[in-house]
Amino acid sequence: MFFLLDEPMPGDVSAAIAERMVARRKEHKLSQTALARKSGVSLGSIRRFEQQHEISLTALINIAFALSCEQDFETLFSQPYYATIDDVIAAREREAR
Repeated sequence: MFFLLDEPMPGDVSAAIAERMVARRKEHKLSQTALARKSGVSLGSIRRFEQQHEISLTALINIAFALSCEQDFETLFSQPYYATIDDVIAAREREAR
């Protein structure tokens, strides 16, 4: 049985991204202030992201570059969407040609 509550919500995704960013920042031994300087993102934006999980896409990309994580964006939206098993079969047939 499928439960809607089993699926992550947008706030869950942004919170998880923020948590992973904090972990990377700490691995690099950077304070929030140092990350702000290195990324060109304001300290307030970094704090807001870590606490409220809100940030602009441009700021997030700048932070990713500062933490050497820019390659993580390469897989965003890269997976095809399949609504049915017939879509999967059709895609495989197209690939086989």
